Amino acid sequence: MPICCLVLLFLGASACGLGEFADPEPVPEEGELQLEEPFPALRFTRPVDFQIPGDGSGRIFVVEQAGVIKVFDNRSDIGSADTFLDIKDRVRDQGNEEGLLGLAFHPEFATNGYFFVDYTASDPRRTVVARYSVDPNDPDRALPGSETVILEVAQPYGNHNAGQIVFGPGDGYLYVTLGDGGSAGDPQDNSQDPTTLLGAILRIDVDGESPYAIPPDNPFAGNTEGYREEIYAYGLRNPWRISFDLPTGRLWAADVGQHRYEEVHIIEAGKNYGWDIIEGMHCYEPSTGCDQEGLEPPVWEYSHDFGISITGGFVYHGDLAPSLAGRYVFADYGTGRIWALAWDGAEAEVEEIMNTSLAISSFGVDAQQELYALAFNGRIYRFTEQSPDP
Repeated sequence: MPICCLVLLFLGASACGLGEFADPEPVPEEGELQLEEPFPALRFTRPVDFQIPGDGSGRIFVVEQAGVIKVFDNRSDIGSADTFLDIKDRVRDQGNEEGLLGLAFHPEFATNGYFFVDYTASDPRRTVVARYSVDPNDPDRALPGSETVILEVAQPYGNHNAGQIVFGPGDGYLYVTLGDGGSAGDPQDNSQDPTTLLGAILRIDVDGESPYAIPPDNPFAGNTEGYREEIYAYGLRNPWRISFDLPTGRLWAADVGQHRYEEVHIIEAGKNYGWDIIEGMHCYEPSTGCDQEGLEPPVWEYSHDFGISITGGFVYHGDLAPSLAGRYVFADYGTGRIWALAWDGAEAEVEEIMNTSLAISSFGVDAQQELYALAFNGRIYRFTEQSPDP
């Protein structure tokens, strides 16, 4: 059932990048955008990631934060989801930001059966990126004992763990998001320190040397300053969700803000995205000012008048919601608002497409490139568009 059919406002290019919203505009002629429940019988516990294996099976995998991955067929009449992997005994699931946070299937999953997870572990508290294998006798079951740890990063605090992992569509490398280490205000100055992996997006080759190799074109590969060669981009606070736009190759990231602004970025190799010198396009400490030279501002920001915790999504390329075509869809976890951003390479136009009551934790796309939203009420929603009445 649709839960909302609201198109609230449109932002013209004249206001691009300011994070201030215009007055409501009429509903677009294409029809009413809606969220429907495509799997009405299914419920999940704190779902945080939605992935497909790319093996032609059409299956959907949903990550539950406590340490479980569920699998089910993409059918509206599906009655239940099976447990694909249960590693609750290895996962530290405390507070709101720790747990099993990310899943990525190897580009050759159909033949090698490899998939990767990102989770928080205890004693000591750390982020773990690990590889697992599917059961060769049962494609809906992983082998819990097949874990190979790829990367471990110490976490000084229990928040800002980031947690997204994704394979690059053009290079086959694994991209890993890491927050600044937590607390508030980056007290250890990790995000501006490229000698640490925290506050960065990493790019590693998991098909080369064990446990991983450094891609030769990484921005800090071979440097002599002590910078971590795994880093692809840095200066980020908590890039909870990232995604590649397949037609353009752009890497989109939503970076959760501190006190005042939420950010949308297009990530490029070697760029410094400014935290904790700037928050959004503004000095983080406005009373003292700041030097923004060499820092990459977001392509879009919004103030905490409109939300408090951004959830990154995808550029839409499906068929069910044509008004979203080519636009980056994202939401705010705290307010339930959902926006669509059009980017022409220089300016952003942003439209608030829905105002919901949902705590949206993540987005996903299926094999047909249709867009889904995951909410902490345990439900999965799909974007659709109803044609106007004749």
